[in-house]
Amino acid sequence: MDYHKSAQAIYDALGGSANINSLTHCMTRLRFKLKDETQVDDARVKEIAGVMGVNHQAGQYQIIIGNDVSNYYQELVKLGVGNSMTADSETTDTAPSEEHESWFNRFANFISACMSPLIPALIGGGMIKVLVILLPLLGWLNPKGSTYAFLTIFGDAPFYFLPIMLAYTSAKYFKVSPMLAVTVAGIMLHPNFAAMVKAGKAVTLMGLPVTLANYSSSVIPILLMVWVMKYLEQIVDRFCPNSMKSILKPLIIIFVAGTLALVLVGPLGTFAGKLLSDIILFVQSKANWLAMPLMAAFMPLIVMTGMHWAFAPIFLAASTAHPDSLILPAMLAANIGQGAAALAVAFKTKNKSIRQVASAASISALVAGVTEPALYGVTLKYKKPLYASMIAGAITGLFMGLVNLKSFAFAVPSLVSLPQFVSSTNSQNLVNAVIVLVASFIITFVLAYIFGIDEAPAAAQTAGTTTSSASMDQTAPATSTAPTIVPGTTNIYAPMAGQLVALEQVPDDTFAKKVLGDGCAIIPSEGNIYAPFDGEVLTIFPTKHALGLRSDTGVELLIHVGLETVNLKGEPFEVMVQDHARIKRGQLLLKADLEAIKAHGCEIITPVVITNTTEFDEITAAEPQAIQPEQVAICCVKK
Repeated sequence: MDYHKSAQAIYDALGGSANINSLTHCMTRLRFKLKDETQVDDARVKEIAGVMGVNHQAGQYQIIIGNDVSNYYQELVKLGVGNSMTADSETTDTAPSEEHESWFNRFANFISACMSPLIPALIGGGMIKVLVILLPLLGWLNPKGSTYAFLTIFGDAPFYFLPIMLAYTSAKYFKVSPMLAVTVAGIMLHPNFAAMVKAGKAVTLMGLPVTLANYSSSVIPILLMVWVMKYLEQIVDRFCPNSMKSILKPLIIIFVAGTLALVLVGPLGTFAGKLLSDIILFVQSKANWLAMPLMAAFMPLIVMTGMHWAFAPIFLAASTAHPDSLILPAMLAANIGQGAAALAVAFKTKNKSIRQVASAASISALVAGVTEPALYGVTLKYKKPLYASMIAGAITGLFMGLVNLKSFAFAVPSLVSLPQFVSSTNSQNLVNAVIVLVASFIITFVLAYIFGIDEAPAAAQTAGTTTSSASMDQTAPATSTAPTIVPGTTNIYAPMAGQLVALEQVPDDTFAKKVLGDGCAIIPSEGNIYAPFDGEVLTIFPTKHALGLRSDTGVELLIHVGLETVNLKGEPFEVMVQDHARIKRGQLLLKADLEAIKAHGCEIITPVVITNTTEFDEITAAEPQAIQPEQVAICCVKK
């Protein structure tokens, strides 16, 4: 497949930069925000190689690609489409709706959205800091020379001015004037203020005591300050006369926000960051043998939520004077484990497509320490490889806790950045890091290979179905064990009362074109969803909008309540069963508030899809009719 050619064709068909505002993607779709969707010829887009269909939904122009979506996305980024996404939509577009998301999800999204655009700068600076450690040890750089001094500046710059970069990304997230936020960060880092801090003499601002804190390389203070600025700007906009706003608004914002930053918010953020660090380090000091195994084992899940950035005050400050003996060592074990698990999947699988994805993800994790492809594309998807890496993390974490492994510079731990563990006073530290790396790789690889993966999702993908995370709207249920298909006829009863229609009538190409499998759809008249057969619950998606079920005869069924209902974050739904629970036909599984779904502008039509369609010789849906849960909706035949 020529991804570049197809991406260029998509770019041209959508009107190029003149019509494309931003681009994101889920596991199967490119999701564009266009200035004018009417300019786009859907028929032309559908003819492009690799495009499976298009969909207009939730203000997005969605192009259905399938499992190769990331390759198309990367090519579109090269054409300039992704530039707006990497800075803006990771902040502005992904700012969560406070009405529907939990506090924890909002906080995790906020941290990830603000820190993600900074990763290239932090990685680059971190690798230079590694060189500054390594080159003098090899005798290739004079630590007293000017080149050493300049390289130190290069490596320190992204970290010293981290508050300024965070001011920009968090301002985008909160829709605060970016340059005003950057100015406030500049106040906190100003050389004259830094000199006051160094002098250590008590100072006041208009009689208010100023806490002498060093804000370089800090994270929490500026994030708190920009959050406060969101409300400050709203107050100024409300009361400031329009005729004077261009002059008064920046004056008031800089003065008030600068004062709050130095007197109140900044110190609070500093204390909060120090408290977090002190708590973690206290636990580590009392039970390092326990803290390290837990941190290393659960690091993939911590990274998945973005919560590793909450420990930024600890690992960003890693240096010869203040080594990190917790986060970065744990990430070494976790990153290598993710790479090894993905490599084991590549060796184990018989599916060429899975092998390609897993191989690429393995290289990314092992060489660069970038684990997202392995985590989201392989280990989290098949679960057993994830368990293998977590077990290896716990084992190697125990060793790290006993030997007190330390990192002397911030860099994303990987094969390339291993010199971050070089110590000028303790040569055994690097040896211990190598032991952790080798042990994590071997243990994870062996366990992941023994555990294996369930090939059912892979088979479904090969046949044209798609398995993805619950973050997207169209999702096939995960399979915990390979299904046993019982020969004969299986009747699937209607899971809800309403009007049964053909699957082709669903206003979404992923379902209408049976990308996920064959079946039917129901326009519900009431919100109760019942078990359509005897079997088990495979998956209850976190957003509660979809259920994955499996019958005792091996039919795997996806019940997707409404369209684009993933965006409702579970609010209109009440789940009545648990994951992996046994179910009996007619048992109440889920309650949906249909009026609430419609009030949010979502369709209530509910696709009922057999995701392992290829395992059956014949699938027949009932004729369109009013239907009740005691009536058969679909018949599956296996000869």
